[in-house]
Parts: sequence; C-alpha cells; structure tokens
Amino acid sequence: MFAQDWQTDIDKAKELAADEGLPIVLVFQGSDWCAPCIKLDKEIWSTDEFKEYSKDHFVMLKADFPRKKQNALEASQKEHNEKLAETYNRNGYFPYVVVLDKDGKELGSTGYQHVKPSEYIALLESFK
Repeated sequence: MFAQDWQTDIDKAKELAADEGLPIVLVFQGSDWCAPCIKLDKEIWSTDEFKEYSKDHFVMLKADFPRKKQNALEASQKEHNEKLAETYNRNGYFPYVVVLDKDGKELGSTGYQHVKPSEYIALLESFK
C-alpha cells in the first residue's frame, strides 16, 4: 500500500530516529473506513514528492485501525496501535498526525489538510 518504508513499531522508529537524527511522523489512520485518511494517503503520503522528501527527513510510523475483517491486523499489532493511541491520540481523531522527537516526545500535531505535498512538508517541518 505504501511505497515508502513505514514503521509499525514505536521502538524501532525511535531507534531509527536516534540513529539518523530525524523526527518521527506518527500517523493514526483507518485505512479502510476513514475517508479523510484515504485522501491524506492519496494526496500526501503516496505522492512522489512526499516519499522523496520523507525518506531523508522523517521516520514514518503508521498506526492503522482498519474495521473490515479482511484487513484485520495481527493481535500484537492491534494492541501496539491501541497503546500508541492511548499515549498520543486520546481523543481518537482520524487521521491524526503527530510529530515526535527520537524519545517519543510530542513536538506538534495536525490532521488532514487539503494542501499540496510541499505545504504539508512545510507544516511537518515547522514542528521540529
């Protein structure tokens, strides 16, 4: 679904962020039911412009909450995502994008915005 290297484990993401000196972009999404999430994927995450930029500037971490049975996550991944939501997305917003430092400290957050990839990148960068 995603061409870039999306992490699904916060510990692995923190490790990469520390090694590479990059912030983590944590994305809460409902890939099979949340229309704004699907738009955000299509208009931002899946664009060549974003993929090209993000690979050198962000560690991308995905917490997906699919609802359809055929898209169900493994129990361990589901539990991991729910723990992430308890920490970073207590209000249950979807999509919800949180920029974290290498230690998992929140730097800023946003959601779906109907903007160009370059504008979304600038927004994410502004949190650093």
